[in-house]
Amino acid sequence: MNILLGEVNPIAISVGPITVYWYGIIIAAAMFVAIYLTTREGNKRGLAEDTIIDTSLWAIPIGFIGARLYYVLFELDYYLQNPTEIIAIWNGGIAIYGGLIAGGLTVYIYTKRKKIPLALLLDVLAPNVLLAQSIGRWGNFMNQEAHGGPVSRQFLENLYLPNVIIEQMNVNGTYYHPTFLYESLWSLLGFCVIIILRNRKKLLRQGEVALSYVLWYSTGRFFIEGMRTDSLWIGDLIRVSQALSLVLVIGAIIIWYLRRQDYPPNPYYLEGNQNLETSK
Repeated sequence: MNILLGEVNPIAISVGPITVYWYGIIIAAAMFVAIYLTTREGNKRGLAEDTIIDTSLWAIPIGFIGARLYYVLFELDYYLQNPTEIIAIWNGGIAIYGGLIAGGLTVYIYTKRKKIPLALLLDVLAPNVLLAQSIGRWGNFMNQEAHGGPVSRQFLENLYLPNVIIEQMNVNGTYYHPTFLYESLWSLLGFCVIIILRNRKKLLRQGEVALSYVLWYSTGRFFIEGMRTDSLWIGDLIRVSQALSLVLVIGAIIIWYLRRQDYPPNPYYLEGNQNLETSK
């Protein structure tokens, strides 16, 4: 990878039959950051470190399987003709929403079995997942994927982007919208906003941090998805991620409203685990 010349090689290391891609390294780094930050925050809110680690050990691999299956199902004709490509995740083809659905269901089942407060655990996880998504989008950058429609080089220069990003958006002689960057920056901004709001006293109740994540990410994804050229479609009518984003935004608003009607009211996020679970 020659950054100075604006050249990017998606392969980080290649030794004999072993090939390590930047995509995988970046995704792994994103997960490590998310687990580290979640463990620290969990300790502050009365969730044991073992709880975070055990949840991650289940949710991450199942989330990856869900993310891949989600993508494969919406591109089924291609993968039925090329079945060996199903496991080639290093070439991309990971659908974030599929991972969130599978990972979220895993967390739900785990918390019910272990009698851990689901809303609090999701609140601790949510902003760090958003940060991991921000980091992970740079794996798409390395693979020259998840980009938008054609633009001029002048358009990219007017965004004051470094040359390495501009040139990486040059795919076979055509420059494209760096939608990976738009989503990465949107997710990073959302992480900062949610962390600030989460630490305000008497503001967000348990469950509302996670709902803030859903609202923030889904809103941005709805608009950014409309710019992408690699969207999954329902027929030729609607982009899957846009439809799901809209459903999630509406659903999050309804759930937020209904939770605010609960009596007695849900505890505030900063009150943490009222069962006083402590780290070992």
